[in-house]
Order: sequence, then C-alpha cells, then structure tokens
Amino acid sequence: MKNKPHKGLQKRIRVTKTGKIRHRSANHKHLRSGKGGKRLRQLRKDPFLANPDAKRLEKLLYRRLRGRTQPRAAIKRSPSPEERRAAKTQAKSE
Repeated sequence: MKNKPHKGLQKRIRVTKTGKIRHRSANHKHLRSGKGGKRLRQLRKDPFLANPDAKRLEKLLYRRLRGRTQPRAAIKRSPSPEERRAAKTQAKSE
C-alpha cells in the first residue's frame, strides 16, 4: 500500500520551493485585546518552522524537507525545459 501524506498537516503548512516550512503562529488569530503589544509583535515574527520540528514533520509528509541550516545546494532541483533539451542534445552527440 502506498504511503499517504497527512492531509490535516498539509492544510496547515506550506512548503516553500527551497524546502522550508511556513506556518501560522498560534494565539494570533482572535482574542488579541487581552494580550500585550510585545507578545503580539513577537507572534508576528518568523513564520518558518525550526529545523528539529521540520525533521519531525518529514515522517508525516513522507518527503524530505530542507530546514534552515542546510545549504540550498543540498536540494535537488528539477531542470528547466531549456536545461532538459540541452542535456538531451548533449546525450545524443556523445
């Protein structure tokens, strides 16, 4: 049987092109009047998930995620159509 990604988690996060995970911080949606300004400003910060948390979510999504400390070179990028054509012609010439 094929592994399926966690649908509930997929709805709550967004994986960027570079593999980082964007999410909505908790306690920021409503009932803000009881919270201090400093707390609300801090909740507005950094929408990306920390590395250890991203690693934990890999198991639920069944895919590798980059995290924040890993270099961009570590990510496998799909070739563009032009790069694909160039590779094809190069393979034919050899």
